[in-house]
Amino acid sequence: MTPVDANRHRQPLAAALLIALLLPGLALAETDKERELEARVAQLEQLVQQLVAQQQQAQVQVEAVRAAQAAQPQPAAAKPGIQATPIVPGAAAGTRFSYGGFIKLDAMLTDTTDGEIADGSVGRMFYVPSAIPVGGANEGTDADFGAQFSRFWFAADTDLESGDKVKAYLEFDLYGGGSNAFLGNEVATNTHGLTVRHAYVGFGKWLAGQTWSNFQDVAALPDAVDFVGPTEGTIFVRQAQLRYTTGPWSFSVENPETTVTPYLGAGARISSDDNNVPDLTARWLTKGDWGHFTVAALLRQYRYQNPATGIDDSGSGAALSVSGKVNLGPRDDIRYMASGGRGIGRYLGLGIASDTVLDAAGDLEAIDGYGAFAAWRHVFSPKLRGNLFYSMAHFDNDRALTGLSVTERSQSWHANLIYSPFPKLDVGAELIWGRRSLEGEADGDLRRLHTHVKYSF
Repeated sequence: MTPVDANRHRQPLAAALLIALLLPGLALAETDKERELEARVAQLEQLVQQLVAQQQQAQVQVEAVRAAQAAQPQPAAAKPGIQATPIVPGAAAGTRFSYGGFIKLDAMLTDTTDGEIADGSVGRMFYVPSAIPVGGANEGTDADFGAQFSRFWFAADTDLESGDKVKAYLEFDLYGGGSNAFLGNEVATNTHGLTVRHAYVGFGKWLAGQTWSNFQDVAALPDAVDFVGPTEGTIFVRQAQLRYTTGPWSFSVENPETTVTPYLGAGARISSDDNNVPDLTARWLTKGDWGHFTVAALLRQYRYQNPATGIDDSGSGAALSVSGKVNLGPRDDIRYMASGGRGIGRYLGLGIASDTVLDAAGDLEAIDGYGAFAAWRHVFSPKLRGNLFYSMAHFDNDRALTGLSVTERSQSWHANLIYSPFPKLDVGAELIWGRRSLEGEADGDLRRLHTHVKYSF
């Protein structure tokens, strides 16, 4: 064997010996890493088990607390305390404020057979029986638009420490006439002044301020497009008063006023503020799911003084009013009112007749009168409803004193449909036919299409 061959055989042998020497070390190193990893895994498992145990222990404690709380009697809800500081400067503590109203556009076409209703007068904007012309010439159809019957109200309710409540209420509309001789007409800006409708405060059973007369049943009024609707047969007065209510009874002393027809006054009228005794009212009310029924009484003084003519006379009058609403089912109801008495004129039909008339000697004579209405309301669907109603009034004038130009009777028919595409929005149309007749048998008719868009907020 040559040296080269021997060297060739020794190289593989040396490599084999080297590998044999290194293998045990590699194996040992691999074993140490595995053991280190296994130790770390064991530590992590132990930590996880500790966390799980702690969570289970906390859950047990929470459930124990809940069980203990459930076993204890719960205290009654505490009554809200009186507010320590006012909401606005000057407001009493514990006062809650609210407001609302509606925006209303009225648009109508009016035709009268015996003359034209004066431009800008109340009879052009809603149905006023005393404004129906009699004895004139037909001047055609008039169109009128207006938003002055839009309304806004503001209320403040206060809870006192005694547990009593105080309510303050203000309500306005824009039917106060123009605030400027030029800008307040229909030529330019149609400006209208603010009008106070209601302004009162209520405390317990007492009310003081201006609101509907206690002799009037607002809840019996039908769902009308017109401002009032069955005007002739409606008791309709807002005035200052002091009212006391207890259970079904309410009593009031109210602002007095006397309207007078002069002797043979050719339809003229005097408003006298000479009264020294307030108007007195009493009302009894009952209500339930079936509707409501109420009866009211009015006792009043009428008085007129005129130093220039030497007239100074007074008297007294009384009247009764019965009204209510009867629910015929979920879709229908009947509403009604019947009123009559001696010297009732100012309270009935927006003063369609006077309370009294002067005789030749300057003494006051009360005028007897009565009025009534009946209305049927039907709901066709949640968005559509309709109303049909009839209204009338009649007065027993002494022709020898009043002459032939005063109103003897008035009547009207109304039919409407009101559509509400979504809550608080009403779009309505009402057909109105009205007639006013004088003592001299002359009469005049009114025919009107009255529409409105009304959004309440």
